[in-house]
Amino acid sequence: MEHTEVDNVSRTLMYHVERPVYNEDYIETHLLQKKSKKPKSLRQVLLKHLCCSSKRLKSIVFSFIPILTWLPSYPIKKYLLGDVISGISTGVMQLPQGLAYAMLAAVPPVYGLYSSFYPVFLYTFFGTSRHISIGTFAVISLMIGGVVVREAPDAMFDITAGNDTDVTVLQARTEARDAMRVKIAAGVTLLAGLIQFCLGLLRFGFVAIYLTEPLVRGFTTAASVHVLLSQLKYLFGIKTSRFSGPFSAIYSVVALGSNIKTTNVAALIVGVICIILLVAVKEINDRFKQKLPVPIPVEIIVVIISTGASYGLNLSDTYGVDIVGNIPTGLLPPALPDFGLISSLLMDSVAIAIVGFSMSISMAKIFAIKHGYKVSGNQELIALGLCNCAGSFFHTFAVTCSMSRSLVQESTGGKTQIAGLLSSLVVLLVIVAIGYLFEPLPQTVLAAIIMVNLMGMFKQFRDIPSFWRSSKIELTIWLVAFIASLLLGLDYGLLVSVGFAVLTIVYRTQRPKCRILGQIPQTDLYCDAEEFEEAVEIPAIKIFSANCPLYFANSNMYMDTLKKMTGVDPAELQAAMETKKKGEKKMKEKQKKTADQKRKAIVKLTKDMEMSVKHELVDEGIHEDIQSNGQCAKEENHCLETDETQIFLDSLTHIHYIILDFTPVIFIDSVGTKTLKSIIKEYSEVGVTVLVGGCRESVLTDLNKFNFFENSVTRELFFPTIHDAVLYCRDKYCAFSP
Repeated sequence: MEHTEVDNVSRTLMYHVERPVYNEDYIETHLLQKKSKKPKSLRQVLLKHLCCSSKRLKSIVFSFIPILTWLPSYPIKKYLLGDVISGISTGVMQLPQGLAYAMLAAVPPVYGLYSSFYPVFLYTFFGTSRHISIGTFAVISLMIGGVVVREAPDAMFDITAGNDTDVTVLQARTEARDAMRVKIAAGVTLLAGLIQFCLGLLRFGFVAIYLTEPLVRGFTTAASVHVLLSQLKYLFGIKTSRFSGPFSAIYSVVALGSNIKTTNVAALIVGVICIILLVAVKEINDRFKQKLPVPIPVEIIVVIISTGASYGLNLSDTYGVDIVGNIPTGLLPPALPDFGLISSLLMDSVAIAIVGFSMSISMAKIFAIKHGYKVSGNQELIALGLCNCAGSFFHTFAVTCSMSRSLVQESTGGKTQIAGLLSSLVVLLVIVAIGYLFEPLPQTVLAAIIMVNLMGMFKQFRDIPSFWRSSKIELTIWLVAFIASLLLGLDYGLLVSVGFAVLTIVYRTQRPKCRILGQIPQTDLYCDAEEFEEAVEIPAIKIFSANCPLYFANSNMYMDTLKKMTGVDPAELQAAMETKKKGEKKMKEKQKKTADQKRKAIVKLTKDMEMSVKHELVDEGIHEDIQSNGQCAKEENHCLETDETQIFLDSLTHIHYIILDFTPVIFIDSVGTKTLKSIIKEYSEVGVTVLVGGCRESVLTDLNKFNFFENSVTRELFFPTIHDAVLYCRDKYCAFSP
């Protein structure tokens, strides 16, 4: 109890001690001395960056090929079993998803297997995440499919629904179309990979921060709707054209509805059965994941069973069910992509590169935090870029991290990138040995697999009530990203979403939370006076705080809000003072006119000869009285003019000091500097002193650069903290209550 009283007494004394004004000159002279820095010559800079030693070379090689840092110390007994089980489980999952997502990319299914092998194999050596599963992913596959269909539509090869052309001719045209689409997909992949690789070398790993979580979740939710609509025709067995570009989702729904009568009942039954089976087993895996050693590989089971049923029942010939078709055995030789297509694919490649990296790094960071290791965003860009660049020469399409496979790889005991290496070898085994066995697989089964895998993305609709409660602006970003991507397509939708997200940043700086602060009694804490009951405003002082920088976009808002919240508008006070001065001037003129009339009347009386002496004496006395009264009035006006002005101002406002809280101000530009100077000068003209508390050193440096300080605006107006400014005001005017 005694200790508390002593603390209160010492704290009370501390707040009444005069504190110095710590401006930059004082700090440099008395407290801190800046280090003298000599500018480095061009030769020194070049030597620093270009000089190569064995130690630096080793560091560069190890950072570029991360596997060299952990493979020599790989604990075989501890990690190998988990990596083997995880690799096999993930590889088994890669097979059906690779075949299915190739349909989204509008290329033959076997190219999905190629994309599930080469990039996954390369990521083992260059990636830094131990748990993500690189490979085909629905969103990226759909974005590639949109580009492919736009550049090589069916109409270009005279392939339309219901075409009665000879089967052989139609097959030849289909093969030509597929070959062209593979070239386009490889071209997009090469360009996206080059963009990622270059961004990684230039250390642009931060580029993903512009894709905020609400934006990504809204974008991927819209992409899942596009994926669902694109797979409905395979589920119903309807032959319609594939659409891309703005309003493609609407066109797909219209085409599906107009051809609904041509539904293949057999394909629909097979697809629905597969959906029911997939959903049921996935629910079992989710509910009993703690008891199951590994998740039940329901997708590969469904693929095997449906392939056997299709082959045994001859669904293709008997019921007209579309099947996967030819799957060549072995790997295709490498080939150069068509560089002539690159110019028309640039913008699409940029979007694919950024979205792919964003998906990958977000999952990589989640697993890194969970398991206690670090991932490098720049190295992830390099790794993805190499995977896509090298894979494009082997007929792959762009890849990224798959959320569902990554969760399986982590939950089944995967510890390192060895699990990803083994999963790629499982896919390689299928490609070179048993791929042809999946030729009878119905396409409706692949559509069912894709649609069921979208369940996780559709759960993102739950974000809407969550964002509604937490942040209306983030909800708006989510909705704009979803609606724009759904209606305008993924490429234009992403562009609109990023632009809107950037605009929200500008909006937040233009509409910040502005507060009048009050002091918590017996402390140096200052909080929102309207929000906290304990916060008490200090008499004659207003403390204004705005959570934003001060720059060209919000300088006018800052000044207007300051006047409104403090209740002190210099313009209104000036106008009131001018009105008062005009009234006083009219009063003086009226008094002067009355005095002149009296003087004329007296002079007229002196002309009477009979009473001349008496009249002159009277006139002289009155004249002297008038002169003495005028002189006294002048002296009295001169002495009391300032006091009268101050009293008049006090009758209009009781505020003598305004303290600007500059703690949230992280930067200021030339327009903001002029605004701040204008605020200080305008208020000083009406007898209100403006002080600045908590200004950052970087902001002070900017103010110096803009020649802010001069005779009327000095450094003495700036204080290290708000409390120092308050103490200065109290010491200056002792009449203010503490």
